[in-house]
Amino acid sequence: MTHSSAQRRPIAIGLAGLVILAVLATLAFFSGDLPFIGGGTTYTADFTEAAGLQPGNEVRIAGVPVGRVDGVWLAGDHVLVAFTVKGAWVGAASTVAIKIKTLLGDKYLAVDPLGRAPQDPARTIPVGRTSSPYDVTQAFSGLGQDISQINTRQLARSLETISVTFRNSPPDVRQALRGLASLSESIASKDAAVTRLLAGTRKITGDLSQEDGRFQALFSDGNLLLAELRQRQDAIHALLTGTQALAVQLSGLVSDDNATLGPALRALSQVTSVLQADQADLGQALALAGPYYRLVGNTLGNGRWLDAYLCGLVPKSYLPAGTSPAQGCEPPKAKGAD
Repeated sequence: MTHSSAQRRPIAIGLAGLVILAVLATLAFFSGDLPFIGGGTTYTADFTEAAGLQPGNEVRIAGVPVGRVDGVWLAGDHVLVAFTVKGAWVGAASTVAIKIKTLLGDKYLAVDPLGRAPQDPARTIPVGRTSSPYDVTQAFSGLGQDISQINTRQLARSLETISVTFRNSPPDVRQALRGLASLSESIASKDAAVTRLLAGTRKITGDLSQEDGRFQALFSDGNLLLAELRQRQDAIHALLTGTQALAVQLSGLVSDDNATLGPALRALSQVTSVLQADQADLGQALALAGPYYRLVGNTLGNGRWLDAYLCGLVPKSYLPAGTSPAQGCEPPKAKGAD
């Protein structure tokens, strides 16, 4: 009995552990919808158009992110938007507007929390308290499509026909019709150029929207650089102040020593001038000093005495043969010397 209960105990513990893990995983997955964790309050609002708003866009109050857009659906002749607000108060008279976040077309939902009573999450905010922005990119795209579908040549012929029909009309009417004919001809001649221009504009907006991430990274890096410079402002100010103080001290040092440095520099200039003038004589003196000091070294190099030779002190007739120089006073060479 004890042995079987001991065998069943690990199985029961393992099953209980699996159940607890499954419950914890479920709670973690649906944590955003649990009221006791604080997932926020979900509201709905009607708009005349979506204006490019997408699920996941930010919800802001006074420029501060307080939630996100949960969904955007078509509900009859209007658009229904669901959004969640966390940690912020939304009044019963609050207005909701779709705003442009970046120049590249990103949107966010701006909530203006008006009213004294809180907004009932079960009641949809009506169209009268919502607004949508005017999308310039979509307007240009639609204009390009509409112009591309117009038969400009047929329009020009129609205006010319109207001008001919009203040729017997008063001068002002005929002039106006001629102006319409000229306008139609201009539009017909520039049709291809306008189409290319709008196509190029559409391509540029598409390329910019694809590079939205890089632009945001660039702006973020610029903000980081400005923040770092702001933090280093005191250090930069101290560096500039110290440099200015150093310049003042150097100026004072030069001013104080100007009376001493001036004569010293002038005397140095005179010495260099004398040395430059006597450069040839100095060169000759150095050239003669070399052999002289070599002979002096040879004379004093045998010990604590001087090697000397006296020439002419004794007549040559008194000297043994071969011991006196043939001419002059050169010392005789030792035997065996070259």
